[in-house]
Amino acid sequence: MRRWIFAGFGLAALSLLSGCGPSEPVAKGAAPTMRRLSNDQYRNVIADVFGAHIVVSGQADALTRTDGLLADGARLARITPSGGEKFYGLAKSISAQVVAPENREGNFTCAPADVKAADDACAKQFFTRVGRLLYRRPLIQSELDLAVETSREGAKTYSDFYRGVASGLVGMLTTPQFLYIVDETEADPKKTGQQRLTSYAKAARLSFLLWNTAPNEVLLDAAAKGELESDSGLRKQVERMMASPRLDVGVRAFFEDFLRFDQFDTLEKDSVIYPAFTLKVVEDSREQVLRTVLDHLIENNKDYREIFTTRKTFVTGPLARIYHVPTARPSGGWEPYEFDADDPRAGILTQVGFAALASHPGRSSPTLRGRAIREAILCQKVPDPPGNVDFTKFEDPKSEMKTARQRLQAHREPPACAGCHAITDPIGLALENLDGLGQLRETENGAPIDPTGELDGVKFADAAGLAKAVSTNPATPACVVDRLASYALGRKADDKEYVQYLQKAFAEDGYKFPALLRRIAMSDAFYAVIPPAAKKESVATADTEHPALPLEAKP
Repeated sequence: MRRWIFAGFGLAALSLLSGCGPSEPVAKGAAPTMRRLSNDQYRNVIADVFGAHIVVSGQADALTRTDGLLADGARLARITPSGGEKFYGLAKSISAQVVAPENREGNFTCAPADVKAADDACAKQFFTRVGRLLYRRPLIQSELDLAVETSREGAKTYSDFYRGVASGLVGMLTTPQFLYIVDETEADPKKTGQQRLTSYAKAARLSFLLWNTAPNEVLLDAAAKGELESDSGLRKQVERMMASPRLDVGVRAFFEDFLRFDQFDTLEKDSVIYPAFTLKVVEDSREQVLRTVLDHLIENNKDYREIFTTRKTFVTGPLARIYHVPTARPSGGWEPYEFDADDPRAGILTQVGFAALASHPGRSSPTLRGRAIREAILCQKVPDPPGNVDFTKFEDPKSEMKTARQRLQAHREPPACAGCHAITDPIGLALENLDGLGQLRETENGAPIDPTGELDGVKFADAAGLAKAVSTNPATPACVVDRLASYALGRKADDKEYVQYLQKAFAEDGYKFPALLRRIAMSDAFYAVIPPAAKKESVATADTEHPALPLEAKP
């Protein structure tokens, strides 16, 4: 099913090779920056460098969502003293596991002359290899010297070579060079007075976009040889990475950010009202949306807009009980499932992972659901409600107004509320046949539910009609292009000509998501930088020292 992607010669790849399709505008670029690793990126890098069995037992401070994405907030992330202690604790735990007897064979290519004493040569060999992977480039001499020196002092303190190496590794894992994706630059030989990303910085941008992790040895070797500076060399690496199963990891990471799945970390439901709600349901509902997206967009390379209308998905036993559908694996495990053509549930907006997330702990919320669609799917900002809003009419359990539609009509009477509710409620009310957990229902408090609604002038009768309206709304594909471009750049994609070029190309490519990914990865704009306004604002360059360590490396 994925053979179209292997070797990269699908229709989109051919259009890139032949020069067909819209022409990319001249890249404007932005000042180089630093973006802190997300928790998932941190875990991915540790697993790639030291093995998937290394346990990362904890979380760093969460990133702040900016311009719709956590990825955009990463460039604004700073490490506080308490955050620094978290990173230090993670580094100590990881380093101890790396040098443990059962893990040494996989992580060391040498053995010390004496396990009770320092061995600079072996330590240097270790840090040269892992440092290149952790820092996404070869270590400069001062960095290597510091790691070896820390290792030497630690070995003397503990009379143990491996504990000494662990001390050096702790220091390495708590530096900005590791914790931040740094846009290192160099003079552009083709443009006098201009800067460009180094080949290693280009490799990092590419790898974190496609795989959500640091470059591997193959990509770093290509960077070392200068292959990423030519279109053919860059294309070779892009096609290799897109043909890998690891592309799923990168696509998952984007959609988790795009769909605001960080909210699952704080999702709560009233267990009395929703006895079917369990931690397993939370895990499975999140995974169901991602599996649906990956199967539709990557495995089968279908039109992006159809993720909102497809009736094909995957279920587990716990999800099947919520959907009230048969399953061959009631005790667990994933299996394909397709809802009937007359079922009101269609696309990811009617799955538990969306319906439950955009609801209150004890009830559904047309307003929250409508806002989620407007902001996350259509990239339209909905103002926050005034601080003095009176919710008593809406929340009164003795009210004669049985349905959410009736209560919202009363709630919209104050002029301060009417404007926002007018753009959210007509959408969210179409999902009222799904309760706060995403279970189908026909009535609320004994009164029949009216699921009719309207989206930007398009009227519909139920949730399936809403799904179709969302899929055909021009803002839907435009939004995912805007968000993916911003996600890739790590900042708001404010170059309108570039975004419009991507949107036009997305349409001409049949709204195929891999083609969009490939086009961004191959674009000049993805790697373009301009000199910062002043020297003090500059991040590291290829031939300068790096920012001061935010944390003290301790043996």
